[in-house]
Amino acid sequence: MDAILPFTGIIASIWIVLGIYIASRFYPNYSHSKQFCSELGAFGSPTQKLSPAINNYPLGALFVLFGYYLIISHQSHLPTAVIGAMVIIHGVCTWVCGFFPMDADAYTKSPSRSCKIHTWSGLMMLVSFIIAPLIVTFSSFYPMALRYLSALCIFGCFYFSYKLAKALELKTVPGLHQRLSYGFQILWLFIYSLFVAA
Repeated sequence: MDAILPFTGIIASIWIVLGIYIASRFYPNYSHSKQFCSELGAFGSPTQKLSPAINNYPLGALFVLFGYYLIISHQSHLPTAVIGAMVIIHGVCTWVCGFFPMDADAYTKSPSRSCKIHTWSGLMMLVSFIIAPLIVTFSSFYPMALRYLSALCIFGCFYFSYKLAKALELKTVPGLHQRLSYGFQILWLFIYSLFVAA
């Protein structure tokens, strides 16, 4: 188990792409550009049970394991330990998002309690993976290339989050911009995990 821990971040980065793709294959006429990733596990969706089973729950475990590894392997370096804590928070919130589905209608004006919990957990996921690369960006502990790439990923996340807000307002392609926004966060995790595992 200890030998796998350094690679759990890399595995999670690949798993999330494959998991969403596989779940979407069981959702007739699912649109990756128009629909959110969370709609795969929404109330009443064809993949309500399947999506969290192959995405949220195993991914949450991988995030938590990688965060735990960062903390135990860098106990003397507080910034890296805090990054580990952020990754654990990301993992726990991934579980919460799987356990509390969003509503079937992504544009509902009166979201259910489950949908509100899902949304707040998703926001915490977003924030946790902004804080983590920010720490890398401003820490001299890490090589300059990694710091620049971390800053680039933060910029990409913010830019496509802005585009997502606009797409939601216009009801166009929010799914595309959500994937690009979160994609930059997962890209950061992949790059950072490669650095850690090297």
